[in-house]
Amino acid sequence: MNGGDEVVAASADPSLPLEWRFSQVFGERGAGEEVQEVDIISAIEFDNSGDHLATGDRGGRVVLFERTDANNSSGGTRRDLEETDYPLRHPEFRYKTEFQSHDPEFDYLKSLEIEEKINKIRWCQTANGALFLLSTNDKTIKFWKVQDKKIKKICDMNSDPSRTVGNGTVASPCFVNGGVPEVNSSPGGISSLRLPVVVTSHESSPVARCRKVYAHAHDYHINSISNNSDGETFLSADDLRINLWNMEINNQSFNIVDVKPAKMEDLSEVITSAEFHPTHCNMLAYSSSKGSIRLIDLRQSALCDSHSKLFEEPEAAGPKSFFTEIIASVSDIKFAKEGRYLLSRDYMTLKLWDINMDSGPVATFQVHEYLKPKLCDLYENDSIFDKFECCISGNGLRAATGSYSNLFRVFGVSPGSTESATLEASRNPMRRHVPIPSRPSTALSSITRVISRGSESPGVDGNSNALDYATKLLHLAWHPNENSIACAAANSLYMYYA
Repeated sequence: MNGGDEVVAASADPSLPLEWRFSQVFGERGAGEEVQEVDIISAIEFDNSGDHLATGDRGGRVVLFERTDANNSSGGTRRDLEETDYPLRHPEFRYKTEFQSHDPEFDYLKSLEIEEKINKIRWCQTANGALFLLSTNDKTIKFWKVQDKKIKKICDMNSDPSRTVGNGTVASPCFVNGGVPEVNSSPGGISSLRLPVVVTSHESSPVARCRKVYAHAHDYHINSISNNSDGETFLSADDLRINLWNMEINNQSFNIVDVKPAKMEDLSEVITSAEFHPTHCNMLAYSSSKGSIRLIDLRQSALCDSHSKLFEEPEAAGPKSFFTEIIASVSDIKFAKEGRYLLSRDYMTLKLWDINMDSGPVATFQVHEYLKPKLCDLYENDSIFDKFECCISGNGLRAATGSYSNLFRVFGVSPGSTESATLEASRNPMRRHVPIPSRPSTALSSITRVISRGSESPGVDGNSNALDYATKLLHLAWHPNENSIACAAANSLYMYYA
C-alpha cells in the first residue's frame, strides 16, 4: 500500500508540467456543418464539488451534465477495492437534462429588444438532493431548482382493443344519463368499468423549476453574478452599478456600488466584472475598463463607492497609442480557491495579483503577443472588444484562458514555474502545441516579481498557422478539485484532463 501511495504522489507532483489529453466532446460539429447562432455556448460553470457542469447558450437554454466515474468504495470485490487506491483515469460526464432558462423579451418603454442569451451561470448550495443555480441574461436573473422526480405511469387500463379508431387510439366511451359511461354487456365486450391506477415507477427524471425571478434592477446589461460565501446573498453587476440580493427576496436589491457620474459625458470607465471573495463574505472585487481592480469591504460603508484597495499596473513609460486603453480593459476576474490571489484577463495578457500587495501584479503572462502589430485590423472587425474569460485551478498552481483559432493557453502561476502550453479545442489538443520556453523573462522590477511569459513569434501561432479571428475560445472552466478543463468552441463542449 505504501508503494502504491508513492506512485500516486509521484504521478501527481504539482511541480511537473502537465501533459493534457482529450477526454470528451459534446455537440461536436461534422465536417461542413453550419453552426446555428442559438446553439453557441455563452457560459460554462462547474459546481463546487465538480460533480456537475452547466452550460448556457445564446438560445437561452441551460444544459446540465453530471459525473459518471465516481468510485463507490463501500463493498465490492478485492480487485475493486484495490483499484480505489489509484487515481481515476479522468473525469467523465454525461448529459443530465436541459431547460429553457430565458426567452427573448421586448422592453416597450425603451423600445429595446432583450435577447435570451445566457451571460453567466453560478451554482448555489445543494439541499435535499436537489441542485440549485442562478442564470442571467442581460436584464433578468433566475433561480432554478433541479431535482429528480419519480416517473408516474398509468396502468390497469381495461379498454377494449377492438374498439379503436383509424389512428390506432382507443375510441372514447359513450356517455349517457348525464355523463355516466355506458357499460357494454354484449358478448366480448367490457362488462365492468375499472378505473386506471397511477403507479410510481423506480425510474426518475430530472425536472427544472424556476423558484425566483430577480428582475427590473438593472438599467444596463448584466455582466456578472457571484454567490456570497454566506450562502444567503449574491451580487449582480452591470456597466455602472453593483447590486446585492438576498436569495429569498426577489422584489428588492441593495445598491452597493454606483459609478454613474452626474453627467454621462463625464463617464470615463465602466464595470466589466465583479466577484465575491470565496471565504470572506464582506469582501468583493470588481474590475473596470481602465484596467484597474478594486477590492471593497462591505463593513466600511453601506455604499461602497470608495475602495479599500486598488490594483493597477504602473503606467509604462513612453507614448500611448489609440489602443492602449482598449486593450487594458479587464474582461474577467477570478479569485483563487483560498482567496489570497486574484486572476485577471485583459485583451493581451493574463495577470496574477496578490491581494496583500497592491504595487503591481505578481506575474504577467502574454496570451497572444503576436497580435500587437494587428491591432488596427482587430479594431476594424471589432475583435479587439472580445471578452475572454479566465480560470484558475483548485490548487492555485495553474491558470488558463482562451485565444483565437479555438486555442487556449495554460500557464503555471506558482513561484518559479516556467510551464506554458498552447492547446486547441479539438480531439487532438496538442496539434498546435507551443514549446515551453526554457526560462521566463522578468519584467519591471524584481521587487514586484513580475514574470512575462508565453510570447510567440509575431503574426501567427506556434506552428506558423494563420489565426482565425472568427473562431474564438471565450469561455472555459477549471474543475475545482482536479486538473480538468471544460471549454466551449462555438456549439461544442470539449473536456481535457492531465
